[in-house]
Amino acid sequence: MTDSPASARGSLPADPNDLAVTIVDGYVDEPAHFGVPPYLSTYPRYTAGALVDAGVPESQITYHTIDELREDRSKHADVADADLMVYVGGMTVPGKYVGGTPAEPDEVRELGWTADGVTLLGGPVRFGVGEENAGAQETKRDDLDYDFVAMGDVEAAAHDLVREGLEGYGNRMRTNEEVDRWARRGAFVVEQHPNHPDYLICEMETSRGCAYRCSFCTEPLYGDPAFRAPDSVVGEVDALSDRGVRHFRLGRQADILAYGGDGEAPNPDALRELYGGIREVAPDLRTLHLDNMNPVTITDYPEASREAIRVIARHNTPGDTAAFGLESADPVVQEENNLLVTAEECLEAVRVVNEEGGWRPGDAPDTTPGDPSRVTGPSTGPDASPRLPKLLPGINLVHGLAGERPETYEHNKEFLQTVYDEGLMLRRINIRQVMAFAGTEMAETGAEVAQEHKDQFQAYKREVRETIDNPMLDRVVPPGTVLPDVHLEYHQDGKTFGRQLGTYALLVAVPGERELGTSIDVAITDHGYRSVTGVPYPLDVNAASMDELTAIPGINRSTAGDVVVGRPYDSVAAVDAVAPGTVDLSAYAVAGDADASIPGRDRPGSGPGPAARSPLRRGD
Repeated sequence: MTDSPASARGSLPADPNDLAVTIVDGYVDEPAHFGVPPYLSTYPRYTAGALVDAGVPESQITYHTIDELREDRSKHADVADADLMVYVGGMTVPGKYVGGTPAEPDEVRELGWTADGVTLLGGPVRFGVGEENAGAQETKRDDLDYDFVAMGDVEAAAHDLVREGLEGYGNRMRTNEEVDRWARRGAFVVEQHPNHPDYLICEMETSRGCAYRCSFCTEPLYGDPAFRAPDSVVGEVDALSDRGVRHFRLGRQADILAYGGDGEAPNPDALRELYGGIREVAPDLRTLHLDNMNPVTITDYPEASREAIRVIARHNTPGDTAAFGLESADPVVQEENNLLVTAEECLEAVRVVNEEGGWRPGDAPDTTPGDPSRVTGPSTGPDASPRLPKLLPGINLVHGLAGERPETYEHNKEFLQTVYDEGLMLRRINIRQVMAFAGTEMAETGAEVAQEHKDQFQAYKREVRETIDNPMLDRVVPPGTVLPDVHLEYHQDGKTFGRQLGTYALLVAVPGERELGTSIDVAITDHGYRSVTGVPYPLDVNAASMDELTAIPGINRSTAGDVVVGRPYDSVAAVDAVAPGTVDLSAYAVAGDADASIPGRDRPGSGPGPAARSPLRRGD
């Protein structure tokens, strides 16, 4: 991989109005930035805005995802024929993806070879690539055969190449003033995303960089946090909303609690202005989630953090997750890798988020512990509203770090067990093996520790899924919980699988093969380790299939047969006459055209949509 012109195949037209540009999105996954569908990262949007700012007409800019190019080879002509081809992508954390498949190194090379014009590569790929997008491996800056590799910001490089010509290229970082312009001007490109408008969530940047220096993390390579002003972020949401976007995540930052402050201490007023402004310009938004929250901020500034979390939970939509970078509960690993928070401190942060954000829409103050003037959490048990909590913590654990030993796995399991035993909730436990990148302290250790412990890692991961994830998911999403707007993605084994849009959305399976690309409300009936099953909500008891009826807890095939034979029913309560003692169906079903409420759906800030409606009518 080169940092300067390699072959310099040609030149760009002198007049930007004559310039044809193709942007290829190979997807990104960074510690504080995500862009795998249904997520759309900032990179292609800001690059498009920078090009427009440099004088390129919107009509001259083509955007494709890597999945589009795989599915339709004819679209490679847009790569070949462009005067300038910009590739954005790169993975600095490994993951498993459902909505899209990140570009592999060989595909990135092929794009560079296909393009006849000038080529520019940027995004986190500049930190290096591995043999595949996976953990426990070394990375390097491989030769991907591009004319220019943006070792600064790809959007700044694209702007300068157009404005100044090939001689004006430089590896510089863009400024927040430029982002103010480019973020709004690049909003148009969302309309070219294949998921637009219904199944697309835009990743929003509030800052980048980090004040701390954990050994493995690439986020500090962006420098100290540089916060965007609330009106800049709100203006970007406004522009995206005008282009049909209804789903947003404030995910591009190391710590949402530090927003608008000095990089460490919370600023609740800044968050109030940010979230309130977003709600004002996008009153019909359907998702407003976040990603990263630093637990050390909560332990260092407990009261300000509590106020900030209350602000977030007032304005967000249900099912939101604040990812905590515990990384390891082993004090030896913490010390050797500059990790910020001890296991006990992280546990206290988990308690705080559960108390301030772990309530469910529809909960009443008298059903929750704490101050009687407001609803608090954790909201669990039979009196809890059947909705996802507003905001819960997630835990990130990284293995293969310097100092890791057999005891490390026991420390982690003990921490997770303590969280569960205290009656607290975690929305997600992310367990992964480290990727070692140049510029981080882990570059010296590499993937050696991860490779040595790979067998133990796999066994430990299975144990956590079985002993913690499974019962925790039952606590967070008990049977009867309603998930609005589950987007149906694929069929498998006679079932249809889908997800809500949002942070770490649950994979949901419903019986039967339903129309893909549509959305339905789902009532949860059972759960696995990291996924759930359910039935369309409300289920019409007069039209439900046998598979749908037997998915409901307490109904076997014999009982379901009795229910079918006894149709039609005037009410759900009438089912008891033919199937005495059947589970209370009111949590799942209606009779005929009756509507069923979704608790808290009309509460300000509670989530998507107008008044509840029944997606199933008799005969459908």
